[in-house]
Amino acid sequence: MYRIDYTDLVGGLLLVALGAGVSLVAIQHYPLGTLQRMGPGMFPAILGVVLGGLGILLALQALRRTGKRPDIRVFSPLFVLAGVASFALLIAPAGLIPAIVSIVVISSLAELRIRPVSLALLCLALCLMAPLVFVVGLGLPIPLIRWPL
Repeated sequence: MYRIDYTDLVGGLLLVALGAGVSLVAIQHYPLGTLQRMGPGMFPAILGVVLGGLGILLALQALRRTGKRPDIRVFSPLFVLAGVASFALLIAPAGLIPAIVSIVVISSLAELRIRPVSLALLCLALCLMAPLVFVVGLGLPIPLIRWPL
């Protein structure tokens, strides 16, 4: 046991850094406008401040409680990145459905325990929902299944 919760402390500090970065980019690159007539930089600047404030709250609470030793797994992010890469490589030649199945299956390898039933249900739900959102709702010309033969 550690005296403070380092996991939440690091997470809170990362949120503060991300919020500050978003606000800084929004302020430097987009006009803010006024509160009555907001410009395109006002919303991301405010969201960055809110994100930084939530990060400060998380970090302050982490200083007040004890924490466990963080469980650091090196290969988990690599599986998630490999899943995203497989989606990017499969969407054009194979279509949306095979790309969704590949990202879900490969990214699920990041977990220590794989649950086949929940994995199959997640694949099914995403394969039903994604075409409704992207093809029907947004009208994007993405083929659902494209056989490379």
